[in-house]
Amino acid sequence: MSHEGKMLPPGAYKFQVKSPGEAVALIREKLGPNARVVSVNSVKPTGFLRFFKVPKLEVIAQVDGPAQQHTSLSSVSSEPALPLDELRSRLADPKPVDLPPAGLAGLLRRSGLTETALNRLQSRANWNELNNLPLHRALAETSRLLCEHAGQRLPRAPISRAAFLGAPGVGRTTALCKWLSIEVFRRDRKGHIVAVEFDQPNPMGPLQVFAEALGVPIARFPCETQRAVENGFVYFDLPGMSTRRPQDNAKLAEFLDREQITERVLVLNAAYDRPSLRDAYAAGKDLGATHLAFTHLDEVSQWGKLWDYLFDEDLEPLFISTGPSPTGDWEEDVPAAIARRTLPET
Repeated sequence: MSHEGKMLPPGAYKFQVKSPGEAVALIREKLGPNARVVSVNSVKPTGFLRFFKVPKLEVIAQVDGPAQQHTSLSSVSSEPALPLDELRSRLADPKPVDLPPAGLAGLLRRSGLTETALNRLQSRANWNELNNLPLHRALAETSRLLCEHAGQRLPRAPISRAAFLGAPGVGRTTALCKWLSIEVFRRDRKGHIVAVEFDQPNPMGPLQVFAEALGVPIARFPCETQRAVENGFVYFDLPGMSTRRPQDNAKLAEFLDREQITERVLVLNAAYDRPSLRDAYAAGKDLGATHLAFTHLDEVSQWGKLWDYLFDEDLEPLFISTGPSPTGDWEEDVPAAIARRTLPET
């Protein structure tokens, strides 16, 4: 129950409630049987959540008694006071929240969904039926359809010998640390890291200390790049790739092909604007990316733009990162996580 008891003129009190029944019970409990309803207003939610939440009711009630008989109610409401027993008839059930004038499509656009993702939904035979559903059911079905589209790819075996690719500053090494924590703590796997440098330095940041704490050895290339333990992992920390000059990535591509590293995780900073994301995505695709990891989602207010990248059947979503810590703040069920943030529950 949500309510607020803010003092107004003498004997008058204001409450916010969810239903007429709650208002009756609350006023009787707080003000007694002599209370009379002065005014009733609907308080609509603000911001994006106004499309999903039912408005609350603001009720102003006044206590009748000797001390209040001469109190003017003009400062509270110009409407006559109502006996408490008439509150239920005065407070009809709040109107259901209707879809905005632009319909479901307009609501999804405001949630950050791109035209590409929206076109996928609208191309389905049941789009008109979806628009005629109550809001909460339409959103639930939309969420299900988006996750269904994102899951239309052949299942792959879990990665075990993979390079982590990404532009400088996307959180590539932190993403690798998070993945190590998943492998070691959650799956109890063993393995090692190969750090690679070409003609430019590749600072490992927290990776060296973190790997040591986990008991994961780090070898610097040139070294053996195959697994050192049975069923173990080998992950490669590579220099940053270029998103604007594909020719600058020639050494990366040559290394990946020569060492026959077929699992390639593209790390994308989700906080980047859409053109920068597209450039990084295209560069990763050119380098043969097979998996996706999103970082910096704690800095993103609208996650809807990420659906476009989940529809690519060639790249499998690996995990999302919602914080800078090398451990925690990650989720592996990427479509479900993005659906929760794109389409909040009503």
